[in-house]
Amino acid sequence: MLTNILNDINSVLAPRVCFGCNVHLNRGEKLICTICRNDLPLTDYTFNDENPVDRIFYGRINIKKASSMLFFSENGIVRELIHHLKYKNQEQVSTFLGDWYGQILKDNHELLNKIDIVIPVPLHRKKLRQRGYNQVASFAQRLAFHLNAEYVDHILIKTANTKTQTKKGRIGRWQNAKDLYTLSDPDYLKNKNILLVDDVITTGATMEICARTLDQTPNATIYIASMAVVP
Repeated sequence: MLTNILNDINSVLAPRVCFGCNVHLNRGEKLICTICRNDLPLTDYTFNDENPVDRIFYGRINIKKASSMLFFSENGIVRELIHHLKYKNQEQVSTFLGDWYGQILKDNHELLNKIDIVIPVPLHRKKLRQRGYNQVASFAQRLAFHLNAEYVDHILIKTANTKTQTKKGRIGRWQNAKDLYTLSDPDYLKNKNILLVDDVITTGATMEICARTLDQTPNATIYIASMAVVP
């Protein structure tokens, strides 16, 4: 009872607003209001069926399956969530989406028993210092929790502080791709089923390079998941 009173007082002094539409959040609502939550464009893709995220990587990299939680659009709610996560110090968005998607993936019993390790796409140490956190980390941690897998963020290492890969032409991207990521301990991943996780898949360039690096590990099987995908 006292906790509810204190929360109500805090809401008046520092009202919480929806990251999607900026209305005040009611008690029990977290980050986004009920209306925006219901409007979030879930993909309904699963790791069981072929889907458009799979097809992004056809002929490019050797992965088992790919999936994504949400559709991303330039003027949508998902963009607002990702913007708050990456540029407004709202790391809680990553945890929120990770728990939600983790619950969805838990229903996929085949996947639940397959994934050994969950790895986030890493930031370069300079970018990590600037932002203070990897925006994908909490999302990946919560997926690992729900899938009964191990979260590992010390093996896939970004070696150069490059600009966003999606803003370069494909030739320009591959000029920098060779040594962009490295593995600190490839043997740790040997014979493992790995889920590689990122925030938004656009061209798939970043995931492609990371997956190629992970594929250097003997007998590793790679799955891909993201918070969102550009249709």
